[in-house]
Amino acid sequence: MHLAGIKIRQWREAHDPPLSAEEFGARYGDPWPSRTVYGWERRGKIARAKVQKTLAGMGVCEPGDWLEPAPAQSSSEDEISPRKAPRMSGKSHPFYDLRQHGMVRVATSTPKVRTADIDYNVEGIVAEARRAHDAGVDLVVYPELCVSSYAIDDLHLQHALLDAVEKGVSYVVTASAELAPVLLIGAPLRHNGRIYNCALVVAKGALLGVIPKSFLPNYREYYEKRWFAHGREIVGKTIMVAGSEVPFGTDLIFAAENLPNFKLFVEICEDYWAPTPPSTMGALAGATVIANLSASNITIGKSDERHLLARAQSSRAVCAYVYSASGHGESTTDLAWDGQGMTYELGDLMAESERFSLDAELSIVDVDCERILSERQRMQTFNDAAEAAGRPEDWFRTVEFALADHENPRGLIRPIRRFPFVPGRQHKLDEDCYEAFNIQVDGLMRRLEATKAKSMVIGISGGLDSTHALIVAAKCCDRLDLPRSMIRGYTMPGFGTSDHTKSNAWKLIEAVGITAEEIDIRPAANRMLEDMDHPFADGEPVHDVTFENVQAGLRTDYLFRLAGHHSGFVIGTGDLSELALGWCTYGVGDQMSHYAVNSGVPKTLIQYLIRWAVGTEQFDHATDEVLLSILDTEISPELVPADAGGAIQSTESIIGPYELNDFFLQHTIRWGQRPSKIAFLAWHAWKDAASGQWPAGFPDAKKNEYDLATIAEWLEKFIKRFFAFSQFKRSAIPNGPKVSAGGALSPRGDWRAPSDAVADAWLKDLKEGLPPSV
Repeated sequence: MHLAGIKIRQWREAHDPPLSAEEFGARYGDPWPSRTVYGWERRGKIARAKVQKTLAGMGVCEPGDWLEPAPAQSSSEDEISPRKAPRMSGKSHPFYDLRQHGMVRVATSTPKVRTADIDYNVEGIVAEARRAHDAGVDLVVYPELCVSSYAIDDLHLQHALLDAVEKGVSYVVTASAELAPVLLIGAPLRHNGRIYNCALVVAKGALLGVIPKSFLPNYREYYEKRWFAHGREIVGKTIMVAGSEVPFGTDLIFAAENLPNFKLFVEICEDYWAPTPPSTMGALAGATVIANLSASNITIGKSDERHLLARAQSSRAVCAYVYSASGHGESTTDLAWDGQGMTYELGDLMAESERFSLDAELSIVDVDCERILSERQRMQTFNDAAEAAGRPEDWFRTVEFALADHENPRGLIRPIRRFPFVPGRQHKLDEDCYEAFNIQVDGLMRRLEATKAKSMVIGISGGLDSTHALIVAAKCCDRLDLPRSMIRGYTMPGFGTSDHTKSNAWKLIEAVGITAEEIDIRPAANRMLEDMDHPFADGEPVHDVTFENVQAGLRTDYLFRLAGHHSGFVIGTGDLSELALGWCTYGVGDQMSHYAVNSGVPKTLIQYLIRWAVGTEQFDHATDEVLLSILDTEISPELVPADAGGAIQSTESIIGPYELNDFFLQHTIRWGQRPSKIAFLAWHAWKDAASGQWPAGFPDAKKNEYDLATIAEWLEKFIKRFFAFSQFKRSAIPNGPKVSAGGALSPRGDWRAPSDAVADAWLKDLKEGLPPSV
């Protein structure tokens, strides 16, 4: 250890609340992964000269500190913890507590071990348990047979070792009395003249239960059937361990009485390589979190295989999957070990440990058990599978326990996507954007083929939505070998149309190469306003909803008549975000079209797809220049003239930032989250622009942050618009393709709701769930 590592940790923890290693690296690095920060703090690794200079400039540590040994009293394992429980600076309201929102903090641990050295191994297990306790962890999953070691072959049959194992288990159980986390440890245990490869569930000074391994590998490098008996048929049994009789079997669910959504099932290593993993039945019996204690020696490509299995099982079994493999310290007589730990939730990788580390590892993340149950409630296939399996919940045994309370709320250790509709997989980014764009293109292609239309009619405003609809239509023509001239674009300037957007509209039309005309709607709008005896017709500056809707309605009216005149159909440009908020004119207005190509795409995704189209050169350079200019334009319906200072009508100043509204929307329609929880997640996602991950290539100038009061203000307006106002518009929307797994709002698809509902329940939850100071 060096002095620089100590100073970095102290500097992080001096923040209120303290910065995690991940947050520190993301905020001040380029970014620095958490494992890199831990390497400096705990393993004595030396940073590059450039990094040393950066940290010196921040006042964190000096270059000479990297060569200065750390003070002896500062280098103990107890002192250096990966994540201390954050001090909440007075934020003691339940809103800030992750458990209030149905979450549980889990960790995978790779403790320090030595082959067949039980005393050393249990000390390593307890040391990691203490670190997990300091980090506010609820559940720690250790590797398979971590008490005895896995790769000890015939030593598993030695009574001296087996006796020592039981004493070691007793030591861990006793030590756990002063620790908060539930500990899952692995040990060989004797029962009725057999030895079983077991997982033991330990909490608050008690052994809660023991689970035997179901499937024993006995091929290639594995010989487990030489030593162990399988436990597939062990149900309803008990076992004596260190003088205590506890439940024993593969039919055990461990349920937290003070967090009803958290139910735990345990399997061991090979079990999830089997065609029928025991965890499938465990999930069908009600478990929301599956833990796997694994040894799993490492070979080339095996890490990917583990990821594949964990991801697939967490998705198929609709659960969280917490996997912990053996690391350094296991015997390398014939095998090697990498200590891989990972947690998946509903198919998403939430956290992963550093592999091949010489030091103990804790990989910590908060799992959303409530989200898991929400998905099961929607997915009737899950319930059907439980029924087909004989309702395992009726015969599985439940072992209840109480999670330890924590003195303060613990913040949140969980990746939260600011833009949940935007592709978030960096290594799959191009593929995901390609899919999203071509879902729209393919949908439009089929509609064009089915209608045998001779033209596609579209209104071009120079704004985001019509721009995206146009480039989708252009790509549709290209794919079908049709001339782009069959696209008929119309600019229809009104009373609020700016020179900038009108100019961009024409530049885009010319760059894409479509047939285009301009129809000034102001004369027709004036005539309609005169016929209605509207004050604007008499020269009064009355820019009310009627004034706006006259213009929106005229534009749509023209487009429909032009489509009929040119044997074509109208392409709708309105997007998913506008449908959610009701930010469209109903009937004879932008809510209606013949095919709504953008109806499944939210505003934030449209912005990103346009950037992707530019970045991947989907079109020529001239088109790209116009697209970039449109991306930088203020979002506005341009229905009201600019004010005396030249400021134009701003959509987001009226209905709120689209980036927040899209966040609210996804968590509402995809997961059914209560508003208070959405506010909690949004606050953690958006409170600090310098922390967390942004979509690749996202402009720095557009990286915003919002405090809780601002989030709550716009969330309240979202609730009113979404639940109490705008459903009647969604109930009559035209056809359009679903694009994102995050959901769509077609009444024929993802979202069906009454048009006359009230929003009282959601507003009440938000008001009661937020701290009084907000």
